[in-house]
Amino acid sequence: MKLNRVHHIAVIASDYERSKAFYLDVLGCTLLSEVYRAERDSWMGDLALNGQYLIELFSFPDPPARPTRPEALGLRHLAFEVDSVADARAELLGKGVACEELRVDPHTGKAMMFFADPDGLPLELYEA
Repeated sequence: MKLNRVHHIAVIASDYERSKAFYLDVLGCTLLSEVYRAERDSWMGDLALNGQYLIELFSFPDPPARPTRPEALGLRHLAFEVDSVADARAELLGKGVACEELRVDPHTGKAMMFFADPDGLPLELYEA
């Protein structure tokens, strides 16, 4: 089997509209399509970054909370590449997003930084 690329990442939100606004207005994604699935009482939005489909945003009634600390098994975080982590961090702070301090990846020497989406999903900025 030959994998070509990651097709999408699925994110379940406790408040679909709040998370949609975060991914669109704060992170700069665009909404490609959106559908309400009445049989599941669930919204599903397809979000793109720089024209490339990337995130499937869902809502479901009463989803369980995501375990956070200590780190739980499974997907650890979602990382986005940026030209300047310092500049991107300043922009996030300006939009009221809590951010961790800048770090340097000890293996690559690249700048990096963590923050979270409205439901506490860990997100990372990593310098190109």
